[in-house]
Amino acid sequence: MTESLSPEDQATASLATTTAGKLQELREKLEQSREPGGDKARAKRAAKGICSPRERLDMLFDPGTFVEIGALAKMAGAAESGYGDGVVTGHGLVHGRPVAAFSHDQTVFGGTVGEMFGRKVSGLMEWAGKIGCPMVGINDSAGARIQDAVTSLAWYAEMGRRNELLSGLAPQVSIILGKCAGGAVYTPANTDILVGVKDKSYMFVTGPDVLKQVNGEEISAEDLGGVHNQARWGNIHHVAEDEKDAFEWVREYLQYMPSTCHEYPPVINPGLEPEVTESDLTLNSFLPDSDNASYDMHDIIVRLFDDGAFHEISELFAPNLITGFARIDGRSVGVVANQPNVMSGVLDTDSSEKATRFVRICHAFNIPLVFLVDTPGILPGLAEEEKGTIRRSGKFLYAYVEATVPKITVVIRKAYGGAYAVMGCKQLGADINFAWPTAKIAVMGAESAAAVLTRRQTENASPAEAAKIRQDFIDFYNVMMATPYLAAERGYIDAVIEPADTRLHLRKALAQLQDKEIQRTPRRSLLMPV
Repeated sequence: MTESLSPEDQATASLATTTAGKLQELREKLEQSREPGGDKARAKRAAKGICSPRERLDMLFDPGTFVEIGALAKMAGAAESGYGDGVVTGHGLVHGRPVAAFSHDQTVFGGTVGEMFGRKVSGLMEWAGKIGCPMVGINDSAGARIQDAVTSLAWYAEMGRRNELLSGLAPQVSIILGKCAGGAVYTPANTDILVGVKDKSYMFVTGPDVLKQVNGEEISAEDLGGVHNQARWGNIHHVAEDEKDAFEWVREYLQYMPSTCHEYPPVINPGLEPEVTESDLTLNSFLPDSDNASYDMHDIIVRLFDDGAFHEISELFAPNLITGFARIDGRSVGVVANQPNVMSGVLDTDSSEKATRFVRICHAFNIPLVFLVDTPGILPGLAEEEKGTIRRSGKFLYAYVEATVPKITVVIRKAYGGAYAVMGCKQLGADINFAWPTAKIAVMGAESAAAVLTRRQTENASPAEAAKIRQDFIDFYNVMMATPYLAAERGYIDAVIEPADTRLHLRKALAQLQDKEIQRTPRRSLLMPV
């Protein structure tokens, strides 16, 4: 039978009959799997200035911990795709904890999905769900593999189905690199967090070349799906300076997360600064005296949490609301804060959507919520109504009610109207509510209330008399009605505290609430966010 083989194949067959030959064969195949495209693929990456899929995985994992799965997977008769079928899959450690990850190989059919590609990623997702660990996808793909027709589409659907398996069970992170289109963005969109890289990451349902052919529309990749646009639209949750920065950001993010919903996030450096510090004392004189003066809420955040550390999420989307992770006495907490520097901290449709998603992540992974409130209300207007502000604000409210984690609210300055309610009021289920003496809690601000309630007294008065009537009402309203003490008297505020004591009050409150447990009746709610 060997007579029908070529001399080279005869030599290979002869060698494979010995142990030494079999070891050599294994080593050759593994070497081929490391670079299926050979020198041509290396040159292609060098020309684009991009890293290999394994180099990217090395930036994610602790050194020397990555274990590859499926390196020798290959489509039968598909010599062009080589071993691996365009994706590297496996697991390793991030800060000493197990994490599963896959990384697209852009040099193999543009990183598109083939059958073995889909099988490898789907199998890895099932493995992550089985052992209970986060899942990180490194995406650099043109989407479905045209050559594989419906098979590619079928495996995209299989991967999408497994997103539901992991959703709320284990953290899911997607890193978008290169120009990702079609199915290569649908699946990441169903993960918890998406990270992009400045000037390198693009996302679109249909790329600009196909778009031009289909409907004649000419648009650049940057305008259609550039990373900054996608971040401003809410699809990307962080824009990194480069790939190394992106992987460092993800590694830090995972430190705020548990491995699964059945655990708690790791406690890191508890017991720091147990007394009032100089930084704390600056809060007593931090707020401007004018109610309408702006300030940066980040300056308060860095004073209230451990080490001044804050891991912000979606900083470019709806910047009038800040969301991110910090620590209180070493424990991970989710922070939702109005930003007076942007639109006076008003709540609009986009900020409600942003908050809803963030609150649900915290609820899923046992992360307490801290709300810092300074908002003049919910933004009115036709544009907001057209965007569905009623529906989306309602989803924010529902997400907060649904959350069973410890919930603490600090009213710093304005808390007016419906925004008072959705920003962690007692009646929606907040466990402990604090207020600074600068807090103003009311249906609306004094100026708006004066315009409504002094209308009859001022309609026949001279301009000077009308101005005095309104100012007298504003002074009365601010002193007697829009104060934290009225809310405290009725039990809506648990304590009015000095700003300098806030950090220690948060620490004590979280310690009191750490064993909080609420059992919900299992049901399929019709009020889930859409």
